[in-house]
Amino acid sequence: MNAKLQRVLSSLALTAWGGVLVYFHASSRITKYLSEDFHPLVLAGGLGLIVVGLFNLLTATQAADCGHDHGPEDSHDHESLDLNPMAAFAILLLPLGFSVAYTKDAFSVGALAAKGLYDSPSESRSTALDSLLPKLTREIIEKQHPKNSAGFHEFSLMELYFSNGDPEMRDLVGGMAVETEGRMVKDPEGGGKQRRLYRLFITCCAADSQAIPIIVRFNDEVPDVEEGAWMMLSGTMRFPDEGEGPIPVLEVDYAQEGVAPPEEAFMRGKF
Repeated sequence: MNAKLQRVLSSLALTAWGGVLVYFHASSRITKYLSEDFHPLVLAGGLGLIVVGLFNLLTATQAADCGHDHGPEDSHDHESLDLNPMAAFAILLLPLGFSVAYTKDAFSVGALAAKGLYDSPSESRSTALDSLLPKLTREIIEKQHPKNSAGFHEFSLMELYFSNGDPEMRDLVGGMAVETEGRMVKDPEGGGKQRRLYRLFITCCAADSQAIPIIVRFNDEVPDVEEGAWMMLSGTMRFPDEGEGPIPVLEVDYAQEGVAPPEEAFMRGKF
């Protein structure tokens, strides 16, 4: 293939990759994949790729010295590839374009299952830490989690999830009227009125995400909403032992569909 055409194709591929990074940053789709701390790096990297790609594209037709002398029988060049340039161009861009166009920017239920959607937190308590911390009381917890207008104490899903692993917290939170929010999906291990409510906890990127789930059981009919819908649920918190140790269960009295915040996947300390 013509060496100049190869340079053009390589430059276009480089520019396209940079453009995708800039597009994800500008469209805010990046919030589903990467913590906000790293967004400026993605923008800088994308712009850098575009600049290099455009520079190479503008200079693709210029002759350049390879930096050393060629002998009379030395016919080697620095343009040829082991792979056909058109095939290389297609490999670089077709999967990228397909992924950008068709990804849902979300995990499937199967992927969430591998990330702990159906797991319960293990019971763990440090006796050394207990001796250093003041004793918790129901009054302290209620003060830290004021009631909403309907009389339910507002808890984050992460708090309810990890309360299951602490016997003292289970005793204090168990039986409390609470309100929490998250995404609701079907629970293959439960009956018709049981679902899972989860949020994703991500430190830096989607690859290290962890599902934080609790079981929710409806006293009335289960709301007819899409799988993965964002829900605000209110009810009574329980920690029953159903054969494999205590599990966090919210007995739902009231349910309302909500809107997921754009930064829902990267809450860290905001749970």
